[in-house]
Amino acid sequence: MLGIAFRAVLYRLILRMDGVAAIENGVRLRFADQIHLGRNVYLDQGAYLHACPGGISIGDGTLVMHGAVLHVYNFRGLPHAYIRVGRDSLIGELNVLRGQGGITIGDRVYTAPLVQILAVNHVFDDPTRPMVEQGITAEGIWIEDDVWIGAGAIITDGVRIGHGAVVAAGAVVTGDVPPHTVVGGVPARVLKTIEPGGKSPVDKAVYL
Repeated sequence: MLGIAFRAVLYRLILRMDGVAAIENGVRLRFADQIHLGRNVYLDQGAYLHACPGGISIGDGTLVMHGAVLHVYNFRGLPHAYIRVGRDSLIGELNVLRGQGGITIGDRVYTAPLVQILAVNHVFDDPTRPMVEQGITAEGIWIEDDVWIGAGAIITDGVRIGHGAVVAAGAVVTGDVPPHTVVGGVPARVLKTIEPGGKSPVDKAVYL
């Protein structure tokens, strides 16, 4: 606890912080002056934040868990490279967020372990040229409030996930997800709609 308190004081010298944040040992920060942490943010051991101009912003009360990588990685002059995470969200263990096209994540969004959110794609349409010489696209990803993304899901560039949606474990999301739906599969498709007044499972204990 003393180490966390000491680091919180030191990090205020290089980060933009609205209040107290808990930062574990082993956290790696690049372009720290482009990182903004809200109040009561938690960065777990092994988290890696690479901001670049455009930056990374993490809202009040959000947790970034062990081994998560938030990488803006803008060395091509991309106009919308950033990662913005809202309040009271959770970025799960070993998540990878690549923000070349911009990633906007709302409030109370939870991502399970091993989720990938990739706002970038390679162009590969010309078979006569190496893929690495054909450039990239970077359209951006928007995840609205109260979304839950299951373990191992992949969110591809250009996608919007609507308010209150659930993405099943292992899904590959290549198109927009309507609000209050459950999607799953490869590529992901709508499996059900979450209706108002829905009941909790009667055969399972629910903890609040």
